[in-house]
Amino acid sequence: MTIFDALSLVGGLCLFLFGMNVMGQALERSAGGKLRDILGKLTKNKATGFLTGLGVTAVIQSSSATTVMVVGFVNSGIMTLKQAINVIMGANVGTTVTAWILSLGGIDSDNPVVQLLKPTSFTPVLALIGIIFYMFCKDSKKNDIGTILLGFATLMFGMDAMSGAVAGLRDVPEFTNLFVMFTNPVLGVLAGAVLTAIIQSSSASVGILQALAVTGCVTYGATIPIIMGQNIGTCVTALLSSVGANKNARRAALVHLSFNVVGTVVWLIVFSIVKAVINPALLGESATLFGIAVCHSIFNVLCTALLLPMSGLLEKIAYKLIPETDSAEKAVVLDERLLATPPIALGRCNEIVNEMGTLAIDGLKTSLEMLDNYDDEKASEIREIENKTDHYEDIIGSFLVKLGRYRATESDALESTKLFKMIGDFERISDHSVNIIESAEELRMKDIVFTAEAQKEFDVMVKAVKEIIDLTQKAFAENDFESAYCVEPLEQVIDDIKERLRTNHIVRLQQGNCSIEAGFVWSDLLHNLERISDHCSNIAGCVIESAHNDINLHEGLRDIRNDSTEYFDKYRSYSAQYAISNKLA
Repeated sequence: MTIFDALSLVGGLCLFLFGMNVMGQALERSAGGKLRDILGKLTKNKATGFLTGLGVTAVIQSSSATTVMVVGFVNSGIMTLKQAINVIMGANVGTTVTAWILSLGGIDSDNPVVQLLKPTSFTPVLALIGIIFYMFCKDSKKNDIGTILLGFATLMFGMDAMSGAVAGLRDVPEFTNLFVMFTNPVLGVLAGAVLTAIIQSSSASVGILQALAVTGCVTYGATIPIIMGQNIGTCVTALLSSVGANKNARRAALVHLSFNVVGTVVWLIVFSIVKAVINPALLGESATLFGIAVCHSIFNVLCTALLLPMSGLLEKIAYKLIPETDSAEKAVVLDERLLATPPIALGRCNEIVNEMGTLAIDGLKTSLEMLDNYDDEKASEIREIENKTDHYEDIIGSFLVKLGRYRATESDALESTKLFKMIGDFERISDHSVNIIESAEELRMKDIVFTAEAQKEFDVMVKAVKEIIDLTQKAFAENDFESAYCVEPLEQVIDDIKERLRTNHIVRLQQGNCSIEAGFVWSDLLHNLERISDHCSNIAGCVIESAHNDINLHEGLRDIRNDSTEYFDKYRSYSAQYAISNKLA
């Protein structure tokens, strides 16, 4: 093997790893929305969880990526540890798909039809289609398809380059002796584990083993222990991912390690006994690309068949090794491991924004009630809610900024923009809740009382604001477009009520029926209530515009006002419902 062969080997390996990484990421992006739906339908059923892990890994071509996602889901509360165990086991079987695809390179026939199945025959065509989609299509889905095809083509070219570079090693005695050494099962397992831990991909390490198999020096006796070790080495990625996570996430990573270690130990013992007692002639034969794929699949299926019925035991072991403590762990609201799958990350963001919105609106309702019945303890709760919504805005906003660095689909980008806008409005609603509390405190401390007429008018505005709050909450929590369309006309009516109340207040001042001091508090309350309705309008507008895949809030609200007969009908209805007489009339 010359220096040029070594350079070709290094170059081929780099292309192979790069292609696998690019293809996996593009597949993950393309399947992201479906992944969220699939994971959302997970049950505690072992078969369902297993098949989900198998299917997801077969799609994204990486058991490491699936397991890292699972650790993130468990850490965020999206998935329970029991569900995660079944998914992890399925992922181990799903990862064998890559070896089967790579085994196509071993097809050897003079038949033209069979020759077309060889990657070297169809990969250039895929590369051509891929580069056209990647360079000339603006649609993100087609762009991802192009990336997938280019990644696959790069992977196969790398595989071919590695195979060509190592072909001459069949005549090197040292290389032959190296694989004779790996026929020792323990050394073979260690070699497979170390290689996979370094490149953090069992699929890639199997591909490298298949490339080396073209030399004819790799026997099945050496192949099987190496494949066993690769399953242990792939656990490194999940273990690293669990650092800093909560206990359930660390338990998920530990289950992944336990599953692979126990499976490897059991079947390594069986393999060693069979080799010592029977020593099948097959173990001395040179492994083929197809044969390695078969061995990889059989081993992973056997491990799953052995341990899937004992998933409950693995869960108990994880709890035993990482026990619960009396002190409660700090809840992790958003886990950065989810960033690798933008649709799932956005789904989790949506849940947290809903929590934030419910918190802000509950605080607002409480503050409105306290205008009549002030309570110091509830006032403290409202201030605490305002602090929490500030915290929510900070962590969600920071997470969405980081998510923006990942390539996402157009619909994901629109969803992210919607959430960005909504968290600002929810935070401001909480601020206005505190402002209302401060007005209530001023009324109490200065013993200010509104006139009966002013109080009656104010109660009408409060009633209208409570209705717009309820409509907004239903709109964002349930994606209820009917409720969202009702918000904007009611917001316009609340604007009208505010102006009417300000006018009537001036008349009362002129008549000597109201004090200047009461007027300041009155003005502050009207301003806060009107601003709350504006934020409700913004939130409802986001719900409506996201449904039309166009976050252009001001344009959307203008269209609702100008072009909708339904808007004017609702506006007239709300105007009649919340009518207040004009003192200047």
